[in-house]
This record gives sequence, C-alpha cells and structure tokens, in this order.
Amino acid sequence: MFPQNFKNYFIIEFDKAFTFNKVWSDYHIVEKHLELQSNHVGAAIGFSTQKGEQVHARVASSFISLEQAELNLQEIGHKSFEQTKEAGRKVWNEVLGCIKVEDNDTERMRTFYSCLYRSVLFPRMFYEINEKGETVHYSPYNGEIRPGYMFTDTGFWDTFRCLFPLVNLLYPSMGEKMQEGLLNTYLESGFFPEWASPGHRGCMVGNNSASVVADAFLKNVTRSDAIKMYEGLLVGANSVHPRVSSTGRRGYEYYNQLGYVPYDVNINENAARTLEYAYADWCIWQMGKKLGRPAEELEVYKKRSQNYRNLFDPETKLMRGKNADGTFQAPFNPFRWGDAFTEGNSWHYTWSVFHDVQGLIDLMGGEKMFVNMLDSVFNLPPVFDDSYYGGVIHEIREMEIMNMGNYAHGNQPIQHMIYLYNYAGEPWKAQYWLREVMTRLYSPTPDGYCGDEDNGQTSAWYVFTALGFYPVCPGSNEYVMGAPYFRKITVALENGKRIEISAPRNSDENRYIRSMNFNGKNYTKNYLNHFDLLKGGRLTFDMDHQPAKGRGVNKSDAPYSFSREK
Repeated sequence: MFPQNFKNYFIIEFDKAFTFNKVWSDYHIVEKHLELQSNHVGAAIGFSTQKGEQVHARVASSFISLEQAELNLQEIGHKSFEQTKEAGRKVWNEVLGCIKVEDNDTERMRTFYSCLYRSVLFPRMFYEINEKGETVHYSPYNGEIRPGYMFTDTGFWDTFRCLFPLVNLLYPSMGEKMQEGLLNTYLESGFFPEWASPGHRGCMVGNNSASVVADAFLKNVTRSDAIKMYEGLLVGANSVHPRVSSTGRRGYEYYNQLGYVPYDVNINENAARTLEYAYADWCIWQMGKKLGRPAEELEVYKKRSQNYRNLFDPETKLMRGKNADGTFQAPFNPFRWGDAFTEGNSWHYTWSVFHDVQGLIDLMGGEKMFVNMLDSVFNLPPVFDDSYYGGVIHEIREMEIMNMGNYAHGNQPIQHMIYLYNYAGEPWKAQYWLREVMTRLYSPTPDGYCGDEDNGQTSAWYVFTALGFYPVCPGSNEYVMGAPYFRKITVALENGKRIEISAPRNSDENRYIRSMNFNGKNYTKNYLNHFDLLKGGRLTFDMDHQPAKGRGVNKSDAPYSFSREK
C-alpha cells in the first residue's frame, strides 16, 4: 500500500553524447520525441564508439523530486568511476571490518563475510539529504515530504529473530536511526510496519514490530520518543490496519477475549499468530516495566504473554490449532505445512515460545521429555503434508534435501530451536547440531545457501552462530551460548571497546566446549549479557572432541525465561 503520488525520479549523465535515441509507450515507438509521459514508457539510447571504448554513466535517484535527484548526484562529485569504486570499497571495508576473523579455513572466512555483507543490506535507507543538509524522506504512508529518517524493504516476521539484534550490537548508531524511522512510520500511518516495501504490505503474520522496538529500547539504542513508540505498540496490539490485515493484529478481538486466535473463524495461520502475539505481549510488558507504566496495564500484557499455553496439546506435546469452542482442531497432522502455521508445521512452530522456554519445558513434562522432543525434530524423516499450499513450496523442498530430518533451517521459524538445548541442561547437543548446520548448509558456492535470505535474517543467524552465541529472546538482553566457529574473532564495538573470542583448539572434531573463561575468570553460565559484552573483554574457550556432559553448565544460570523471573 502506498499513495498515488509514489514515484521514483532519476537522472543519468554520460561522459559522451549519444547519437541514437528512441522512446516508446505501451510497446510502440513514438517517433521524433525526446520526452514522453505515459503509464508504460521506456527509452533507448546509443553511442558511436571505437572498439573497446567505454562510456560511463553517473546515476542518481530520488523518491522526492527530480531536483532532489540532481542534488543526490552531487554525492559522487567529480570522482572518476575508479575513484567512486574505491570510495565504495573503503566504506564496505569499514562496515564489515568491525569483525576480524582469524582462521586457516579461507572458504569459511569467505562464507562469513558474505553473510555479514548480506546482513547489512537490510533494511534499506529510504531517506535523503536536502539542499539545507537536513534529513528528509518521502512518506510512503501519506505521500508527504517529512523530516527525519525512514527505512524500507524489511519483513519483521523474519528479521526480529536476530537481524535487528545484530544491528543493535554491532551498529547501534544505525539502529538508532532505524528506530526513529519506525517512529516516523507510526506517526505518519498510525501503525508500526510489519513488512515495509515501501508502505505497509499485506505479507506474513505476527506483531513482531513489538520485538524490534522493545529490544532496541531495552538495549539503550533508542533515542527517539520512547513513550510515543510504546503508545504505538499498544495500538498495534489492540487493532488491525483497516486495509492491510498483516499490520497490527488480525484476530486481536478473539485473541484478547479467548487467549488465542481460533482455528475455525476463517483467519489463516491462526496458531502462528497466537504464538507470536504472546511473545509480542511479553516484549510490550518488558518495555512498559522500564518506562514505569501503571501496574494494571502491565498485568494485562504479562498475563497475555502466557497465551501460548492455550495451544499446547498435552497428548502430542506439540502446538495445535484450537477452535473457538475450546476444542483442538481435528484431524491434526503435525507434518502439515501452513494451515494453522506459517511456512512450517507444528514441529517447527512448537518452539516459538522465545520468552518462556522453562514454561514450555514444564508443559512437556520436564527437561528429559523436552530434550526428547528436540531430538525428534532431527530423528523424524523429512515427511510433509503440502495440501494447504496445493504443492511443494521451496521451503519444503529445502528441508527435504538437507538430510537433517524435519529440521527446516531454510525457513525462519525453527532457526533458534537448536539453542534451546541449553535451557534443558544439554548444551553439547546444541554445539553438535550448530556445527552441522554451519558446515553442511552454508558455503561460498553458487549452491551454498540453505534457503531464503529473507532480509538478512538467515545470514545474521550465521554471523551470530560463528561468534558463539545467539539472541534466542530479543528483549531479554541475553545471548544463549552455542560454540565459536573460528579460532579467533575480534569484534570492534562502536563505543571503542573490543570483544576477543579465542578458541585455539577449535575444529570440526573439537566442537564441544570443555570450559570457558571470561576476562580471566571461569565462566559457567550458558548465556552472555548484552551490557557485559559492551564493556569489552576476552572470551577464551577450551574446545574438546567429546561432549562436556555435566561440566560447564549450571542450571541455575540458564538463560532468561518468564518462569524463572522473580
């Protein structure tokens, strides 16, 4: 959805006069015209050149005006093509150089930096600098030229998981601008985006803007009006956009009254919505606590964050769609993709309880059963039911060819699952499977990517996992331990501090953490705190070829979970 006046203006300057030109409209050439206005118009030009001669074009675009496009062209100045290329190379080296990898495996280093590169391609800047040096943007929500930042081309259903946490850790100054852009979206449209491209797009489910906004605020990245942003979260949690039902919460009336979005009220992917709304409510609760909101208001979102429990089926120990009368959907096939879930099945979505893993462990009957259910994802054959889609979608095919059972890493809902072994006291299983995913599903080859990039999420997963930790629950300020992938990584933070991650005995065989040291002291927690990392320091890992069962784990020091909060 975008206003009628949405346009892309561009200007191209050549360093040689063209000798041929034609314009056409609706696939018909219009003779003797240099200018043409039509709904479908195109132009072609030609040059008289010598063999091997190159013609250079300087291009700039704008969503504001042709005059702004001309102004944007001044960014290049009088630089030659080679000078411009070198300037771009320097900027990319600065952006990617915040992480320095030292290892003997060149192919894996290529994969790492390729993933870091793809991670920072999203979201895209949608703002410009006017003639006064002010930051301005065309609003794809109301068609006006407004002050401040704006970003686009991002789907929060994917990127809330670890792309935005990666920005908040490595590039907080850019994250600050993104949060201002989100506030501008709310002020200009009445809602935070869930999928911006460039306006609100009817795509995917959930209310994951709550995670993106809350995580940045709780990590002190946000400098915008936090009260106004919190207000926007409350709007999105209790209403739905009048024309784009994926913005806000479709089915919020049912969710707020029954505690879930029913299976039988013609709202697709209802179980996925319920699970993601519950996590979003937890994020709102966390942000509201820090803002000092009224206790009765906080209690609403705290209580609703437990709504995931309403879909847990004790018979199958899986999440399952539930009808409005309180009965579970029947028949139920946990291998059916779509239907009550989004681009996945019940085996994938059951783990979408980011904020209360201990609660999920308790529902399943304890740690032993929880681990058994995690193991089952890998032990099950890659069977599926594609009847909801009417054919095999690419995400299903990618799961099939992975040869990792029903684990579908090529799609986002399950990407955090492996880290959940930590919550049940068996982190060595996480260390085993993380290494398998890294080595088998990513490589610097044409077929070396495991599925959808999806706005940087799948690459950001690789970057975090290579560092040795991952933000299972954005908003908790914690990163759950995996295991380092390289022998040494140095992270240069924007505040001038450095995080040095050293694992000299690291290899595919020595994939297990025998012991860990943080700033010279033995460290037994299986998570890291965001603010501790911001202080900088040295993480040293002693790696081994055997699982360190019973060592290096203190269950009282398990990662954050609602059920553990006091």
